[in-house]
Amino acid sequence: MSGLNLHFLGHASTRVELGGRVVLTDPVLTRWVGPLARVVPRPDVAAWSGADIVVLSHLHGDHLHLPSLKLLGRGMRIVVPRGAGGWLAKHGFTGVEEISPGETVTEGGLRITATEAVHSGHRWGPRLTHGPQSRAIGYLFEAGTERVYFAGDTDLFPGMAELGPVDVALLPVWGWGPNLGPGHLTPERAAEAAGLLDARSAVPMHWGTLALPGLHRTARMRQLLVEPPRTFAHHVRCAGLATEVLHTRPGSDVLLPAPEERG
Repeated sequence: MSGLNLHFLGHASTRVELGGRVVLTDPVLTRWVGPLARVVPRPDVAAWSGADIVVLSHLHGDHLHLPSLKLLGRGMRIVVPRGAGGWLAKHGFTGVEEISPGETVTEGGLRITATEAVHSGHRWGPRLTHGPQSRAIGYLFEAGTERVYFAGDTDLFPGMAELGPVDVALLPVWGWGPNLGPGHLTPERAAEAAGLLDARSAVPMHWGTLALPGLHRTARMRQLLVEPPRTFAHHVRCAGLATEVLHTRPGSDVLLPAPEERG
């Protein structure tokens, strides 16, 4: 393996091959995620097997999904926001490491640095004070001259501009319901994030994968399952950004620009 390869598994889950290593971001690999149903085919085992390391952005069940982590094995190396490790250890995971924004871990030739994020970090939601909680984070992956940013779930934050330039930004452009709460990027704000990051290309994520059963058949949800990445691309064009939007359906390889084009 050499260079950069990406496979979008759906929602916030992406297989990142960089620096001779395989990273899975917020893996959601099953047909059901709590009450949410997967509305696209489940990822093929080949798309998530052979992972060297998993990074988790926060504790919400559609990002930290215990059944999916168990499929990867309880000994898998898992990087989590500081404060979340003990809770995962209680569930039998033995390879957990905690990280805070600005800190870096390495996996072979791959450097993984935690970044700030603006999003609730409580397992059960922003209104509760009991139960597991840790701050939400994003991640910057670097190997050689190539840089990939995984936002997790976040709204805009001032330090986003300090993370660029990046070759690829994995940016959330919606959620799983008919509305977005605080701490999320709309398609328009995701385009602003691409500009702040000076992203050469961007993969829209957090769309078209999960929905409440039955709700996905309504006209509004049918639209929201397909439109956010298109709207994101529209706002990128309207802003005059040089960012290339890599609109990728869940379960597909990301068609990256040629290395000379990324450079």
